[in-house]
Amino acid sequence: MATTLQTIEAKMKKLQAQADALTTKETVKVLKTIHELMEKHGLTAADIDGHAGGKRGAKKVGAKTVGKKSVAAAKYRDPETGATWTGHGRAPGWIAGAKNREKFLVDGGTATAKPASAGNAKAAVKKTSKTFGASVGKGQPKGRQPALYRDPKSGATWSGRGRAPGWIAEAKNRSKFLIG
Repeated sequence: MATTLQTIEAKMKKLQAQADALTTKETVKVLKTIHELMEKHGLTAADIDGHAGGKRGAKKVGAKTVGKKSVAAAKYRDPETGATWTGHGRAPGWIAGAKNREKFLVDGGTATAKPASAGNAKAAVKKTSKTFGASVGKGQPKGRQPALYRDPKSGATWSGRGRAPGWIAEAKNRSKFLIG
């Protein structure tokens, strides 16, 4: 009996149909088992979607969405200033030198204290930095600084840090650009 391409293709189609039938049968069994487990434990499809580990598009429990990025919930809180940290990335100064971070956890310890008022923020920073050995007042201050210079023509401002903008870079006397 000579085997032709047509007979082989016909056998392939028949085998593929059998494979599809077996797959469908197994899928029906698995789905039935899943539905039974969901009913037994009182779960819904929304519960499963909320806790899906590797599924794309699933949100982590406790995470906020800002734009297209997911922002993790705060894990640590500074009891004096109310500043928070997720535990990812570089540790902020108020927790960086702490050997035991448990007292800063949001869920327990003293981390549930209310944030300090703006007037007490400087005192809290000084106290915290003394506690953990950080230096205050040495070197450049961190973060965004208030504007010290203003261009009278355009109204653009500059804090005096970083590369000088073109409107002040060539000036020999920068005092005329100082903000009163």
